Amino acid sequence: MNSTRRNFLARGSAVLAALGLPAHALGHVARQEEPADASQTNSEDPPKTLLILGGTSFLGPAVVAAARARGFEITLFNRGKTAPEMFSDLEQLRGDRDPDKDAGLSALEGDRTWDYVLDTSSYVPRQTRAVAKLLSDRVGRYCLISTVSVYPDLSRAGLDETGEVGRLDDPNIEEVNNTTYGPLKALCEEAAEAALPGRVVNLRPGLIVGPRDRTGRFGYWPVRVREGGEVLAPGNPSDPVQFIDARDLAEFALHCLTQDHMGLYNVVGPSYGATIADLVHGCRAVTTSGATFRWVSAERCAELGLRAWGELPVWSSPTGDSAGINSVSAERAKAVGLGSRPLAETARDYLEWYDTLTPEQQERYRGGMSKKQEAEAYPLAGCVQAAPEAGPPVELEVTGLLGSKF
Repeated sequence: MNSTRRNFLARGSAVLAALGLPAHALGHVARQEEPADASQTNSEDPPKTLLILGGTSFLGPAVVAAARARGFEITLFNRGKTAPEMFSDLEQLRGDRDPDKDAGLSALEGDRTWDYVLDTSSYVPRQTRAVAKLLSDRVGRYCLISTVSVYPDLSRAGLDETGEVGRLDDPNIEEVNNTTYGPLKALCEEAAEAALPGRVVNLRPGLIVGPRDRTGRFGYWPVRVREGGEVLAPGNPSDPVQFIDARDLAEFALHCLTQDHMGLYNVVGPSYGATIADLVHGCRAVTTSGATFRWVSAERCAELGLRAWGELPVWSSPTGDSAGINSVSAERAKAVGLGSRPLAETARDYLEWYDTLTPEQQERYRGGMSKKQEAEAYPLAGCVQAAPEAGPPVELEVTGLLGSKF
């Protein structure tokens, strides 16, 4: 390691300590550089073409931004119902991925070709099969965004891509609910692979976060911590959490397509690992709020009716049916280039987006506990031994480490 990099890491570790963040948050600096794609290096070559199924909701705009940065020629195929005014400068084909609908897939018919397809909206295998078959002779590689929910047993840590996937008693079921969602996604993966054997990358993310996330799951923490006061924090500070910024997922999807990394990949992060303490202290550092944390045991949270992924999003109890949901293995994806931006960047950018919303939208998209629920829980909660509190809020500018000034 050269002296410049040694000095940078040493300085970065000191900054992280001052912010109450773990040293492993530096993990993003080791993110692999994009290998050169020979087909993109010649400036005289025509741009690569990308068809995005979807494209205007949450993950889609992140894909568009990443594809623009690569100089791709982009086409969107969607119904035109979610933000139809978005990306007016891009080619947009209108239709419905359900071939039985009036418009159906007619806009994709003909002899038009694309280098890559990125499918953000597969939920029903019949529809995935129809799209993949229609495009099979006219596209190079196909990326389908799936989910770690394909694994029926999330009670154990370390699940990798060899894990058994869920199955439906009736594979013709098309109603998407908490029970069918994972098995249907597994069937979508198989439908795409059957139509384009060897040319499909199926990505299995867990919780996708970042700007434009309207679920309020990750967003609950930066919003609540910014408000200050005593914040109820669940479980033990060392309990693991996993999430991936939509922009990192988009980058990895395009990386797999352009570098021919086909097959199955669990796409969870951060790539450097994180705990619930890292998350809440990181949010405090970003917001420079004076929040303090009351750590309440998983058992007491359950007694109070405070549910993991409900009133207490992102976190999960280290025991029970979902004990492994925040410990899924992403080693295969990391080995081919999956990286993570700093938590500070994700939290800061989420808050910047959140602040553009109307008060009504902010209330609608706020996840987790209501202020009333939290206030009622405090007198009954008790607490467990907490991690050491970070020092007073600081304002630093550390380019490339924790992001820009915050």
